Amino acid sequence: MSKLPTKWLVVISVLFGTFTVILNNSMLNPILPHFIDIFNADAVSVGWVLTIFMVAMGMTMPITGYLGDRFGKKKIYIVGLILFTIGSIVGAVSQTLSLVIIARAIQGIAGGLMLPNAMALIFTAFPQNERGLAVGIYGIAAMVAPAIGPTIGGLMTEFLQWQFLFLINIPFAVVGIFISSKYLKPTKTKPNLKFDLVGFVLVTAGVGAILYALGRGSTWELLTQTSNIFLIIFGLIFIFIFVKYEWKQEQPLLDLSVFKVRTYRISIFITASASIGLFSGLFLLPLLMQEVYGYSLTETGLLFLPFAVCSGIFMTIGGKLLDLKGPKAVVPIGLGVMAVSTILLGFLDITSSYWYILFLNAVRGIGMGFGNMPATTAGMNAIPQHLVAQGSAMNNVLRQITSSFGIVCFAIYYEVRRAQVALASQIGPEEAALQAINEAFIVSGVILLITVPGAFLLKGTKEQEGKTASE
Repeated sequence: MSKLPTKWLVVISVLFGTFTVILNNSMLNPILPHFIDIFNADAVSVGWVLTIFMVAMGMTMPITGYLGDRFGKKKIYIVGLILFTIGSIVGAVSQTLSLVIIARAIQGIAGGLMLPNAMALIFTAFPQNERGLAVGIYGIAAMVAPAIGPTIGGLMTEFLQWQFLFLINIPFAVVGIFISSKYLKPTKTKPNLKFDLVGFVLVTAGVGAILYALGRGSTWELLTQTSNIFLIIFGLIFIFIFVKYEWKQEQPLLDLSVFKVRTYRISIFITASASIGLFSGLFLLPLLMQEVYGYSLTETGLLFLPFAVCSGIFMTIGGKLLDLKGPKAVVPIGLGVMAVSTILLGFLDITSSYWYILFLNAVRGIGMGFGNMPATTAGMNAIPQHLVAQGSAMNNVLRQITSSFGIVCFAIYYEVRRAQVALASQIGPEEAALQAINEAFIVSGVILLITVPGAFLLKGTKEQEGKTASE
């Protein structure tokens, strides 16, 4: 392993850790209904297993840039891995649902420390004209793990006890700590950097309130509860105050000047939309396969494997093309492919075959690989090097909020629209569910289509732009 160039050892190190974190989160989805019986709890209490992770990670990410600059990105990343190991141990030995939720909160904090710094460590190790391929390979963790996690989680739930969903993390996390300690290079620190306490309170309260409300709002009735509406308004107000406050600080918690860079702004818009497209599939396809066509949990999980494989392969190809040709040669194609294949999923009928749906989902994976990570890399390349960790943190927070919002919206749309169709048309529950899912896929595809023109506005590095102009 040591024969590999140092910069690629950095990619392997951060990929190993972040893949474990993201995979663990997605593996837990299939077992949540079992927790209701195991702990004699209700659905709301069990929902905290996912909600607390999302909220804890979203509230931690804004501070990650400061911690990385103050103490060093390598150190904070490894601290995150250690915390994740501790959270996994606590989860594995838990005898009560409350302790499982505490374990998930620890894991969420760990993820918030790791994910933004992982990207920053890669950007520190690679020059601009090589980051596309590096981030493409790293992006396998971000794209493939959510796709295969439910399959692995479902199989483990069927054949093993639920504690193994936490136990399986421990050896991987320990290996991740070892290789990260050995191969990640220390980054420069700023010992005199001041901590923006007011900014921290404002942004964590705002982001936490919004994510908490979205995590609880799985139906229209829940989302429109007075408490949830209050939380969303509260969160938006605090984020607005945070933005106003940060512009006036000499050492802000998050340097919002990165949003002055047009390519970064556009990349945020694109990746947020791509996340909606990704999670719409992760939410809608299991409903389609099980509620409409009656396939098993295992068959449903296998549907996502070609998506994961195609996404991983074309993410690396897209990253290499990004390095050579710039974002305009890659991102619009990826978004277009994903948009068209998603819209085609909106025209399924009750006789559509499993293999046709699998094919369309695989094509969606190709589009995701070409569109998402190259757009992220282009945006991060456009901002100053010393702001990469903060830019990555903001990217992750906004993507977390938009993907959570997208899942809530699709969940509500599915429930409301299915009931409306069944009542108005007097058709069976399968046909009503299919129509609601079809419409939701079309909406998701249109959102992706809207981002395509913006992708042509992305700018590459000076070398890439120079090559494009000379051709």
